[in-house]
Formats: sequence, C-alpha cells, structure tokens
Amino acid sequence: MTLKPVKSIAAAVLLASAMVSVTACSYNKTDQKPKVNSMTPAGSLSGSYYEKSSFTDSQGKYWIPLKPAAASIGYRMKDDTTSGGYAKIGYTDVMFMLQPDSTQVFSLGQKITLPDAPVRRNGQIYITPTALSKLLQTEVGWNPSTGEINVASPSDHKDNGTTGTSTGMNSGTAEQPKSLHIQSLSAGDSSELVAYAKKYLGVPYEFGAGPYEETHRFDCSSFTRHVFKKFGVDLPRLAKDQDNLGRRVIRSELEIGDLIFFTVPGRFESDAVPGHVGIYIGDGKFIHTWGDPGVQISDLDSGYWSNVILHMQRVL
Repeated sequence: MTLKPVKSIAAAVLLASAMVSVTACSYNKTDQKPKVNSMTPAGSLSGSYYEKSSFTDSQGKYWIPLKPAAASIGYRMKDDTTSGGYAKIGYTDVMFMLQPDSTQVFSLGQKITLPDAPVRRNGQIYITPTALSKLLQTEVGWNPSTGEINVASPSDHKDNGTTGTSTGMNSGTAEQPKSLHIQSLSAGDSSELVAYAKKYLGVPYEFGAGPYEETHRFDCSSFTRHVFKKFGVDLPRLAKDQDNLGRRVIRSELEIGDLIFFTVPGRFESDAVPGHVGIYIGDGKFIHTWGDPGVQISDLDSGYWSNVILHMQRVL
C-alpha cells in the first residue's frame, strides 16, 4: 500500500510513494540537509503519524483533523471556536490562519484559496490533505487504508518580493515605523529599552496572544511590538512583516534594539521565512518569549538559538 502524494505549491515536487516508519522523519532530500535536527526546543519530532479520526465523505474525499497534522511538523494551533473565529497555526508566531467553511485562508502572509473549505466536526477542524498541502506549502502524503499521514517539513519558502506590506493577517497593511531611529539610541535610551523589556520577564507566553492590555500575555512578535511601541516605533503584528522593515546587519554590527529573526527548526538552509523574533539587549543576549517561563533572556552565540538564527535586522 502506498501513500498518495500531493504536489506542493512551494516545491512543486511529489512526495515519494513509500511506506514510512511512524517514529522517524520520513521526508528528507539527499541534496538538502536540515539546518538542525527536525525538533522543536521542547524536543518534539516532526514526521509521519497514524490518524484514527479521519473520515471519507459522500464524494469520496478524505478528511483529517488539522491540529495533529500541524503538530506533526512542530507547529502549534489555537482554535477560536466562536462564530467567525480564526484558527491560527505557527511556531512561536502565527504563520497561517483559516476559518471553517471558508476556502479563503492566510498562508505565510498571503491570502490564498484552498481547493476544499475546512469543516468543523465533533469539535475539531478537519481538512483534506490536498488543502493542507496548499495551506502549509509543503508535501502531504496519506494512506486512507492505514490512516498513515506524512507531512513534510516545509522548505524553500520565499518572500515572493512582498516587502513592506501584509496581505491581511491581523493588521492588513504593515505601517511604517515612526521617526525614532532605534539604532541612534543614546546610552541612556538603550539602558531604558533594556530595563523596559526586562519588566516583562516571566510574563506568560501564549501562541496568537491578543493585546497585552487585555490578555497579559505575549507571543514572540506581540512582545517585540509592545516594547518598540514604548519607544515610538509601531511594528506590524507578525514577525514575517516585522522582518520586512529596516535593513540587515551582521553580528559584529549588532546593537541594542536590533531584531533577531530565527528560522523554524527542521526547515532547510534556503528557508527565508522567520518563525521567531527577539530583541538584542547587548552582551551577547537577547530577550524574547517562548514556552515556559514566557518572556526570558537567552544567549545569542551559544546554545539552541544560536543554531537557528536566520538574520538580524535594524528597524529604521
């Protein structure tokens, strides 16, 4: 029995038709090696799994729950079950948004149309593998007979030249920063920025968090936005859009207030979509929020995060 392949809109290749082990990452090109092991900081492996809650509709379409499919490649999902609410998917930041019964979704900052609208069934959102492939921009293989599902770690994502604006997630259009130049902060202002950011140490992390004033929680990009707003810079809501502002800097040029963007573990070197963001606070440290204990300070030049740096950005 073989897995049915779905063509990725990003890579435009077919997933090899082969049975794979449930415990191993089953998709890896021989000419592309992962930047790091296919694991999240919590140690979750990406790869294939067996789905027992799938179903086939009257038209013969195969449907699987969305949440475990996203989790199989290290993404988390927050499902707003209110009428008209969005399900949000991403790593530490929202990267995909969708609504049940709508084919219009947001995928890596772009509004796209799925071939099948996700549906809500028994309290869960279900999606066809074909629609999942298009949503996540990766290959999806499935075997209706055994329930085996394989979601390949997304790779080779490009920014498609859409810099400076967002196509709809949360804010619509990315606003340009105000007049304050972060890189021109005086020593006193730099100390103030660091002190202000540290005030939030320990504030809980929540994926897709609403405004801090309402939720008293942050995700990675809402935290950077909150801190920068204090200093007169209005950043867009998502890390992907924050990444489109300012200019790149290298490690030796890094100054307090520069943003540091990180790739999602398990993607390939050519991946250009940030999945996490933090603020450089000097002395080889950056402040960010992820998991427990929420807002925290980490080393930039050693340890886990040093292996997944995508680039560094100075917001102008």
